[in-house]
Amino acid sequence: MADDPQRNFRSAYYEKVGFRGVEEKKSLEILLKDNPLDVEKLSTFSQRFPLPSMYRIHVWKVLLGILPPHSDSHALVSRYRVEQFEDVSGALTAMRFVHASTPPTELYLRVYQLESRQLPRRSELRPPVRSSPCDCGFVGDQDAEDENFLAIARAMEEIVDDPVDCYWLIRCFVNQFKHKFGDSIPHLPKSLEHFLSQEDAALLAHLKTSGALNSLPYCLWFRRCFAGCLPESSLQRVWDKVISGSCKILVFVAVEILLSYKIMLMGMSDPDGVYNFLSNMPQENTDAIVSKAIDLWHKYCGTPMHSVPLHENLHTSFRSDSTVHDMPSALFLRSLSE
Repeated sequence: MADDPQRNFRSAYYEKVGFRGVEEKKSLEILLKDNPLDVEKLSTFSQRFPLPSMYRIHVWKVLLGILPPHSDSHALVSRYRVEQFEDVSGALTAMRFVHASTPPTELYLRVYQLESRQLPRRSELRPPVRSSPCDCGFVGDQDAEDENFLAIARAMEEIVDDPVDCYWLIRCFVNQFKHKFGDSIPHLPKSLEHFLSQEDAALLAHLKTSGALNSLPYCLWFRRCFAGCLPESSLQRVWDKVISGSCKILVFVAVEILLSYKIMLMGMSDPDGVYNFLSNMPQENTDAIVSKAIDLWHKYCGTPMHSVPLHENLHTSFRSDSTVHDMPSALFLRSLSE
């Protein structure tokens, strides 16, 4: 089909003045009409653009495997998901592990533990203990993993209204993150150091000299994926990228947080003070921080044409197609729809 000059001009104009969402929404709607759904194209779209809020949960469910690519099966699979959740939660009630007043997030944890054969003998949760700042891997500390799960669950609960959808999204998000990126998580602090050295060597030097670099809230950032750190309106844009295949976005959000609060951090020399400030950072400008972090991520990593490899090279950019990286958004959207 011949190109429409008027449409191309309109697309370029929307992008120039910051209204790219008009074309993005149309392109996503075209992708969602495919049957079966092209999961790779949906993943690529999510890597390149923010997901419209009205389609976000549906796309997450497809990318996480909660719903199959074949749209004809969605109603049936959704019913099975509801039945499985109700069966397991009913079993937990019969075992007196949960009751009517159990908080939903704790219920989600117990359902997850029972399904993964990790249900403890005790029904009470232990109080959280601050973990080592440098311990960013999944090292088998069950109490720490429970706290990470609950943090993600509390954030997901603010994003998703339906409790069954909420549970399945938490479960599949946690499983994907652990299985796909578990080997990479311990290396993310070094990756952060590398990219911060590229962006602001003076700030990095100060953090090293003061001892704060080893006391940054790495677990909050890299094990909980900023749940409990960023408000949900900003957090879901970060999770778009994680769910569609990149844990490296977490590094650039952390870098941008440090850059955004450079003046304050440069005036602090107490590692505990830095840790406490960053663990309870102001919530006012987080949307701008995430936008800059995504720009920084694209600057160093480009835009992968296909699904991100399971093991990313944490100190170099993705091997992306330069044509895709340099392609104007309007043309890229058209290529996705073809």
